[in-house]
Amino acid sequence: MRFAAAMLIVLTACSPAQPPSSSGATGSQPVETSSSVAPNGPRVVFPDGHVVHVELAADAELRAQGLMWRDHLPPDRGMLFLFNEDEEHGFWMKNTLIPLDMVWIDKDRRVVAVKYHVPPCKVTNCPSYPPGVPSRYVLEVAGGVAQAHGVKTGDQLSFLQTDDVVIR
Repeated sequence: MRFAAAMLIVLTACSPAQPPSSSGATGSQPVETSSSVAPNGPRVVFPDGHVVHVELAADAELRAQGLMWRDHLPPDRGMLFLFNEDEEHGFWMKNTLIPLDMVWIDKDRRVVAVKYHVPPCKVTNCPSYPPGVPSRYVLEVAGGVAQAHGVKTGDQLSFLQTDDVVIR
């Protein structure tokens, strides 16, 4: 019973508002903590050339955990949520301690929606932040980073070292 309650807490924090759909794929990409992200590991490059070293959330458990409990996120670090399907992936900020910029990205790696400075949620019933459009990926960076680098709807982003990731 205690384990089930703990899992429920983990699965509800800074995660997609809806559970991701299952694709039947197997395997997952190991996720590194922001302090140990390798300089040549997975990265997202903004149109202005700013590089964000990303942790990958390629399965339901990692997407549910998200960036919970982080009290700091450097401007060159973030998390890239990967999905198998183009859907409207709404997110919320339960147990997230810092504001985040959320960038929704389509299968062609073009920005389809952005929300800047999404505030942490300190109440039980946190609001969901839907993009209003389908996306394949969601990038979370520290609040203000995407805005400071001019990331906006329609921008083309580059992904490096992400092609071999298995998404579950």
